[in-house]
Amino acid sequence: MTTNAPKSIIVIFGATGDLANRKLYPSIYRLYRTGKLSEDFAVVGVARRPLTNDEFQNNVKQSVNHFQDQEVDHDTFASHFHYHPFDVTDIKSYQKLNTLLNTLEDEYHTEGNRIFYLAMAPNFFGTIAANLKSEGLTTTHGWKRLVIEKPFGHDFESAKELNDQLRQAFTEDQIYRIDHYLGKEMVQNIEVIRFANAMFEPLWNNQFISNIQITSSEILGVEDRGRYYESSGALRDMVQNHMLQMMALLAMEPPIKLTTDEIRSEKVKVLRALKPITEDEVDNYFVRGQYDRGIVNGEEVNGYRDSNSVDPSSNTETFVSGKLIINNFRWAGVPFYIRTGKRMKQKSTEIIIQFKDLPMNLYYDKGENIHPNLLVIRIQPDEGVTLHLNAKKGDFGSTSTPIKLNYNNDSKDKMNTPEAYEFLLYDCMRGDSTNFTHWDEVALSWKYVDVISNAWNNKSASQFPNYESGSNGPKDSDALLQKDGFHWWAVSQEE
Repeated sequence: MTTNAPKSIIVIFGATGDLANRKLYPSIYRLYRTGKLSEDFAVVGVARRPLTNDEFQNNVKQSVNHFQDQEVDHDTFASHFHYHPFDVTDIKSYQKLNTLLNTLEDEYHTEGNRIFYLAMAPNFFGTIAANLKSEGLTTTHGWKRLVIEKPFGHDFESAKELNDQLRQAFTEDQIYRIDHYLGKEMVQNIEVIRFANAMFEPLWNNQFISNIQITSSEILGVEDRGRYYESSGALRDMVQNHMLQMMALLAMEPPIKLTTDEIRSEKVKVLRALKPITEDEVDNYFVRGQYDRGIVNGEEVNGYRDSNSVDPSSNTETFVSGKLIINNFRWAGVPFYIRTGKRMKQKSTEIIIQFKDLPMNLYYDKGENIHPNLLVIRIQPDEGVTLHLNAKKGDFGSTSTPIKLNYNNDSKDKMNTPEAYEFLLYDCMRGDSTNFTHWDEVALSWKYVDVISNAWNNKSASQFPNYESGSNGPKDSDALLQKDGFHWWAVSQEE
């Protein structure tokens, strides 16, 4: 193990939940396996369920049993995990937890460093933060950090109320709001592709780019998340965070230096530059959809309204596409199109930068259909970068054909994977909040999305459901681009 690995106790609220078992424990294991965690760490699982330490450690071993590493003993790894039955509303639970943390700090030499990870229902976030402070758990001689999962509020007002509650116990630089997309390898690569390549950054503006498309589609439906999805929908679940974050990384100016504050500052400028729209204009810029029955992978599947805990006449959107305009010097006139939905034709998250056609292309004179140059950044499932160019056909003529310069990352990464959490947990332990969202980003995103949400709440979607499962979404989404002379690219399907 490395000697400079961060030391800390990680307190996970919601330790028996799905997120902890599928994402957090495997991510902590990976960090331990690669030496990014020393032996000086402990994890305290907190939940209502009355488990013993042995039962909890067995759960942890089950969650990592697919790792077959001879050099790592699963029993030794699990011995760092401790369980504390807990009632978030009971002050005595916090006092007992503090006593346990003080004992473990002496045992594991963690120097008073504490991470409080709230992997549970967000309605308890404010209560937990207040009680952590009042019962002395945030009074430590080391550092303290609070990790928050989305959703961070359900609109701007609720997000601000939650933020004000958290700020009573933690400062802004101690609050780490997770957006797991920011932990994905190829999302982090956006900055490198832009700012480490002389062939791209000079072209990264409205003189050379005609439009940018960001798509995140899923084959799965809402499955057993119907109750959550009814109060969220695709707009709050995906657009307010993941989609706007990717857009900000694509559109930001080069930071003065690669520090947390400078990168965040440039992202905030992009969100501030978003062209505001009124509720009356929403239908001109955004399309919503809800999936119906259909065929996915050769099997018939139900519509959204047939799902458990879903209103049979629900107006909740499972698909959103939109046209974002950034009113600044670099991007004036360049539309950013976003699209996200469930039960679509394929699982894919990718970014497509379409470059403008040449002012005069000689091959048009020969009746050639010249394909535009495209830069494709594939986030998942097949991570990589592809540059689409035109070159001479392999014959005796002078005609052109599209070719591809392709880089594959050969990653097994899938949506919301442990790899993303591995990056983010390690960043949190090191105190690097670059890939976490600042309150200013959250606030600006909610203010933009709230206008759309309010417009849709005030007008029922009488056409729902409006796209078949296994399709690419409603036809109005195609029309959104067609009126600008563009169309959605589906490069990963290889037209």
